[in-house]
Amino acid sequence: MHSLCSRSRPLLSFMASASHHCWPPTLAGRVFSPMESTNPPVRRAHRTALEATDVDTGGKRVDVSGHPEEIVISDSEYFDNWYAKTAHILSDASFTPLLILPKSSHRDGCIYKRTHAWKEDYRIEDRNETCLEAMMLTEPPNCFFLNDQCLHHKSRRMFQIFSVKLAQNPVGGIVQLYGYIAVRDMLDPLLNYVVNITRDDPIIVKQGSLINMTGPKRGIDFLCDVAIEYDMRIKTGEEEKNDLQLIDGASIFGDMDTSDCHAITKRIHGDCGAIDIALAHLERAVEATIEVVISEVQSSFSLRLGCFTSGCKEEILLFDCVIGESRCLKRAVVAVVKHSWMELKFKVGLESSCSAECCCSFRTADHGLSGQKIKTDSALFFVKVNWSALPRGV
Repeated sequence: MHSLCSRSRPLLSFMASASHHCWPPTLAGRVFSPMESTNPPVRRAHRTALEATDVDTGGKRVDVSGHPEEIVISDSEYFDNWYAKTAHILSDASFTPLLILPKSSHRDGCIYKRTHAWKEDYRIEDRNETCLEAMMLTEPPNCFFLNDQCLHHKSRRMFQIFSVKLAQNPVGGIVQLYGYIAVRDMLDPLLNYVVNITRDDPIIVKQGSLINMTGPKRGIDFLCDVAIEYDMRIKTGEEEKNDLQLIDGASIFGDMDTSDCHAITKRIHGDCGAIDIALAHLERAVEATIEVVISEVQSSFSLRLGCFTSGCKEEILLFDCVIGESRCLKRAVVAVVKHSWMELKFKVGLESSCSAECCCSFRTADHGLSGQKIKTDSALFFVKVNWSALPRGV
């Protein structure tokens, strides 16, 4: 997989090769032509998005029959159209429009057709969740330490998503949103969900609302380019066929598409709105798995838990919920730069009084467990952080 970077034509190099490559930094700026660039722009009509009526996707079969006849354009023409549509917003400093890869839509089945090398590189047809777990090297055997540093398990470049937001909602007002956003890396290219909301249990949001991130399941490796796959919809009634498509497709990120320890916002424009994703890469990072146990609850209270990693100014919202009894919160996985700090900020509020804030900080470690207790008038919080380097790929 080639690095995807170019000032005039970003995200083109994924089209060039049938095999995956991990470029060193000196080659990060190399750009190749798309697979179809040697041919003049052509339009061809076909009856379905795939040659077969369904495809095997890792044990799940996706029915692609019955799609209406459509016009398919060449990749070069697709890029020209995209630049023409986004030219008026490229000067907006608050975000960068994100290129949706050609032939990557789910609703018409195009993403399952083997039209481009990246679909095989990231095993797009396999719809299973990544088999790798977090904390795989929290207690590894046979480590060799020198000056309290593990020489066997190395930190590495990692990919971090800070927030997901509903940026545009042409429907107006409050909407019911469902679908998923998942990352595929070369550690294990299967789906690593960041957002995963079922149609039966949609979230209620409005324009500008943060979308609660349920993942990732494990740390995201960024030694090679990563793919982000998404299919988010607005529920409008009883039947799914009447729902509105918010965003649909896939995008690929390379070194030049992110910034080190500085979150940048990418906007995914769809048919019925847009999603903003704030992201960055972190050099020489390790995986932190955060677990929070709440006990001695005195009365119901609201809890907002934010995380700041490695000196980054952008907050990662881990939890925003109401606590009524003792419980364990769902664990969260965050990338943290080695020899830096991760700060957790608790905001605890009662209906009868203003909210109170308290913080705790953790310095990174190669392996092992860190823990702190926080006592408030509302409850006792026990915070555990499991440290781990990322394992080798599957």
